[in-house]
Amino acid sequence: MNSVRMDNISWVEYERRVEAGAVVFLPCGATEQHGPHLPLGTDALLASAISEDVARAVGGIVAPAISYGYKSQPRSGGGQHFCGTTSVDGATLSGLIRDAVREFHRHGVRRLVIVVGHYENQWFVTEGIELAMRDIGEHGAMEVMRVEHWEFCRQDTLDAVFPDGFPGIALEHAAVIETSMMLHYHPQLVSLERIPTHGPAQFPTYDMYPARTAWVPSSGVLSSAKDSTREKGRRLVTDVVDGIAAAVRHEFGLDGAAVGS
Repeated sequence: MNSVRMDNISWVEYERRVEAGAVVFLPCGATEQHGPHLPLGTDALLASAISEDVARAVGGIVAPAISYGYKSQPRSGGGQHFCGTTSVDGATLSGLIRDAVREFHRHGVRRLVIVVGHYENQWFVTEGIELAMRDIGEHGAMEVMRVEHWEFCRQDTLDAVFPDGFPGIALEHAAVIETSMMLHYHPQLVSLERIPTHGPAQFPTYDMYPARTAWVPSSGVLSSAKDSTREKGRRLVTDVVDGIAAAVRHEFGLDGAAVGS
């Protein structure tokens, strides 16, 4: 049993922790192709694992992940033409977030952190939060933080991980950052021998509809993950977990002690 996970504890224990002021973390990922070497659930797996590490640091609880995300885009996720990528409309994702936030408020949660693990989710998650906050009202005594975990990678870490230059987060789909972090958290799910060796994808500065699937490497990988290592993953994860934990403590006024554990 993993006692930091909401779905591993009873409602009685969950209620006790909520009443004690525990921060609740909601991972929000996707079911999306991540090349031939990573699983379809990579975005939700990483968001959940990071959430668990942060929750342990601040005495929080991790809710089950939202594992369907907004539609994969060619210039950041490869696109919708890959078998296995299973996406929802933006309004659907916003509605899921809106309902989840309202439900956590009904439980008595007053501090909620939504950990986004899928690049395309960001603004639809924002819309869901804003709609829920409007429903709850200004006297609802609830605060919500939205984080994208990759934003917490320090520059010195990126310089070390990418000695030849960081290609940018959009091209990091199924590349060094995600593969290294998966090697840290779920090495048994990574097939290193299947990593493509082609260079980064080259995209124009615009999009076309219907999507130009020929723009996207057939592997679905937008930049090679061949330089991924478990040690790089550990360093990246340390940045992310420490950074999110610090932000949570600062914004929610925690003194560094575990709350609600």
